[in-house]
Amino acid sequence: MPTPTKGARLGGGPAHERLMLANLAASLFTHKSIKTTETRAKRLRPVAERLITFAKKGDLHARRRVLATIGDKTVVHELFTEIAPQVALREGGYTRITKLGFRKGDNASMVQMELVLEPVTPKVKSAKTSAAAAAAVAPVVVEAPAETETEAVVDAPAVDEVVAEAPVEEAK
Repeated sequence: MPTPTKGARLGGGPAHERLMLANLAASLFTHKSIKTTETRAKRLRPVAERLITFAKKGDLHARRRVLATIGDKTVVHELFTEIAPQVALREGGYTRITKLGFRKGDNASMVQMELVLEPVTPKVKSAKTSAAAAAAVAPVVVEAPAETETEAVVDAPAVDEVVAEAPVEEAK
């Protein structure tokens, strides 16, 4: 878990904050989506994403590191067997925070925090885009050396002129 920030914590001291974030993470992994305040969600995001990264490793040491944060073995088992395979190809950004509005009682900003479990689709360059990009790049690369060669040819004397100017010695 990241080091808690200086100053006031969420509802108490650092130990209480760690426990509260661990409980929020367990709820997130159990229900796949939770409704909470914006501040708590922003503090939960790095904790939850780090635990998912451990789950993607899948080894015993990673499981024990997650168990040190989340004490419930059923939640840890669900994280390792169900959630980790679904986000295996994703390189980060396992959570999504969507603003919902303000709470009626104290006007706190509420958000919906959910796991991003959709499969990753890598962006495929279309034939038009790659052909246009190649056409745009190719003339620049080809034309630049051609201009310098043309200037070099114009400035330099022709090979035939050099041969004609050189005196020819006859062998004796």
